[in-house]
Amino acid sequence: MSVGTLEEIIDDNHAIVSTSVGSEHYVSILSFVDKDQLEPGCSVLLNHKVHAVVGVLSDDTDPMVTVMKLEKAPQETYADIGGLDQQIQEIKESVELPLTHPEYYEEMGIKPPKGVILYGPPGTGKTLLAKAVANQTSATFLRVVGSELIQKYLGDGPKLVRELFRVAEEHAPSIVFIDEIDAVGTKRYDSNSGGE
Repeated sequence: MSVGTLEEIIDDNHAIVSTSVGSEHYVSILSFVDKDQLEPGCSVLLNHKVHAVVGVLSDDTDPMVTVMKLEKAPQETYADIGGLDQQIQEIKESVELPLTHPEYYEEMGIKPPKGVILYGPPGTGKTLLAKAVANQTSATFLRVVGSELIQKYLGDGPKLVRELFRVAEEHAPSIVFIDEIDAVGTKRYDSNSGGE
């Protein structure tokens, strides 16, 4: 599945759709798609196996970001995490407390932490820990893989980051979890490369 932009409606069952890489395709429109929502410029969901439009994305939010948004307050709790007692305590102090009791920081005259970096090998509970914090604080959990922020075309990556944080602000309080962040900070080989 991917997201495309409807360029032209040919007839009731066919259309021209452009993809994010700029190519245009002649595709079918499946019978269950609400044709009243189809209009040039709208975002559509494409199934590449059958070369067809399978849905219309009516939300004005970037489709890549809407895929990232999870439900309000995920079901995972601290009780689901085996061990990590010290890490759970540190997360409670640095992430949960500023969200649930910001007045503590105001009384002490200090700025609360804005985020933390969780690191370790795969499968050690980083995502589970972040979801448990979102559950405990009734926050929206937004997860993105760092490699999704590195886009092929200039401007796509920063646009996605801006949209991600706009959605986070819209659904505040939010926990933004960027998995595999090391993909974002890769080394540049060309000193003349752009500012992405």
